[in-house]
Amino acid sequence: MTPARSVPWPTEDLSFGGDYSPEQWPRSVWDEDVRLMREAGVNLVTVGVFSWGLLERSPGEYTWDWLDAVLDLLHDNGIAVDLATPTAAPPNWLLTAHPEILPVDATERRERPGGRLGWCPASPVFREHALRIVGALAERYGEHPAVRLWHVSNELGGGNGRCYCDVSAADFRRWLRARYDDVDAANAAWGTAFWGHTYTSFDEVSPPRGVGGAPNPGLALDFERYSSDALLAHFEAEKAVIEQHSAAPVTTNFMVGAGSQVVDYAEWARHVAIPANDHYTLVDDPDRAEDLAAAADRMRGMTRDGGPWLLMEHSTGGPSWQQRNRAKEPGEILRNSLAHVARGSDGALFFQWRASTAGAEQFHSAMVPHAGTRSRVWREVCALGRALRALGPVQGAPVERARVAIVVDEASGWALQSGLKPHRGLRYGHELRAWHTAFWRRQVLTDVVPLDADLSGYDVVVLPTLFVVDDAAAARISAVVEHGATLLVTYASGIVDETARVRTGGYPGAFRDVLGVWSEEFTPLQRDERVLLDDGTVVTDWAEDVVVEDADVVLRHVDGPLAGRPAVTRRAAGGGAWYVSAMLDADGVQRIVDRIVEERAIARTVTAPPGLEAVRRVRQDGTGILFLLNHRTDDVVLSAAGTDLLDGSGHGPETVVPAGGVRVLLEEATA
Repeated sequence: MTPARSVPWPTEDLSFGGDYSPEQWPRSVWDEDVRLMREAGVNLVTVGVFSWGLLERSPGEYTWDWLDAVLDLLHDNGIAVDLATPTAAPPNWLLTAHPEILPVDATERRERPGGRLGWCPASPVFREHALRIVGALAERYGEHPAVRLWHVSNELGGGNGRCYCDVSAADFRRWLRARYDDVDAANAAWGTAFWGHTYTSFDEVSPPRGVGGAPNPGLALDFERYSSDALLAHFEAEKAVIEQHSAAPVTTNFMVGAGSQVVDYAEWARHVAIPANDHYTLVDDPDRAEDLAAAADRMRGMTRDGGPWLLMEHSTGGPSWQQRNRAKEPGEILRNSLAHVARGSDGALFFQWRASTAGAEQFHSAMVPHAGTRSRVWREVCALGRALRALGPVQGAPVERARVAIVVDEASGWALQSGLKPHRGLRYGHELRAWHTAFWRRQVLTDVVPLDADLSGYDVVVLPTLFVVDDAAAARISAVVEHGATLLVTYASGIVDETARVRTGGYPGAFRDVLGVWSEEFTPLQRDERVLLDDGTVVTDWAEDVVVEDADVVLRHVDGPLAGRPAVTRRAAGGGAWYVSAMLDADGVQRIVDRIVEERAIARTVTAPPGLEAVRRVRQDGTGILFLLNHRTDDVVLSAAGTDLLDGSGHGPETVVPAGGVRVLLEEATA
């Protein structure tokens, strides 16, 4: 069951630690840091993320002594290093000498120094300086025994995801020339005859600048793709320099959540040795635990082979960038961390090790908070360290194969949320969260997979607002029905092709035939408008005038502008094909999921009330490791047996998971 690991993991056990910034503290604190790291069980720290200005005080003049001492100190204390290239923060001398490297926003306003990622991905000036510091860093530390992992920059795109400067515009044109045979091919793809926007040369094409306008949808989608590729090209350039001097694996930290992403992480995952993610819960999210699960399932899907990934950052408490930053409740640090581990992460790292006393994120939570080691947070950090050491048998064991796949694609998110649309308030992550939540509440594991994933072997495939799809992908997805799987397609799916051209003949164009229905017209509901379906489901925001040709009507509208018209249909061919043409409330989604789970006889990981999360990882010998995380405020009793790896207690045939608590049961090996 355990896939062969193609790259060495940076630690012998599950990884535990966080971002370490010793440059913010006097030398005397460093000794205390490593003492506390050993006390907590830390075995991996990220170093040097924002250190460029200290390492290179002027072009080609380096100061290594402090970093030499830090790496030696960590290695002497048995702590591995994830060494970051410091290119997330260009030094002020570089920004002063070359202000043209700063990114330009859509209004053509150049960003000012003082933030993060203050550079244009297409800038050859920045690239030259960046590769110089990366080369010097890799040459000096490429074979240092502490360095077990390389970390390119930091959250690439989180500040420079889109640049509209003239350098980027020229690079965009170069990208277009490589994508299209000639400018007429681009005109045909984008439909530039509309509004008389025909181009006679690629030199006439500019990025979709301006705010509040109506850019050409195809051009705008290509600019999103280009922007992702431009950042990936920079990552690849840094990685190539590192690999000239070091055999340690190279990664960078993603920012994968449930919504539309800043870059095409599914593609990026092919280029990193170990996919890594930063995840922070939002204070106004009513289902924070499910959001965490959705992001983790999406990360696991990006590995494509079920291999491990790494939680590179999350928080011990409130971050610093939300309107009101919520402190975590007692026990939540452990639950959040092990929820990621349960779903495939072979570690749990934080931002940050020691809470800063100055700078923009001086109030961001940390493993060592401002209150120090007498705090509850520190006690829980140490408890987490003990837990991760106890979970050694988990390392390398894949999550068991899900029977449900939810298909996502960045192009759909970018296209759905830009330009003129029938409902400009739709958000790509809404339906992903809605359907993922319904399976999560029933303890049914889902794989959240990219569009190119192998869908064979799944019993259920869900397409939540898969707005953009090409003919080949549409055919491959539709074929799962004849192969016996159940397909569920939501509204705003299959609407446009890969060039953002609308598919004519009725919505959802790419999936009309497999669904046996088509929609004549979109009927967006107004802000306060609510309509009912005949089972009591409440519909908001979106509905369609559905015409049934070869399907059964499951639910109808009972009031509103579409009273009596179909809302949810099911075609009986093969494994069945469902079309959900409206935005359903949570209860409505849950009823459909419950019916599909029952019809397909999909076994729940455990039988428990909503809020009890259950995920199993399986070792090569067939031994299951069952994670039970109770996000509820009451104890949960359920059927499960095994030895709790966290405290050594035996359980079975029933176990009690305390309110807010966690059990990780080592089950008996199956034959």
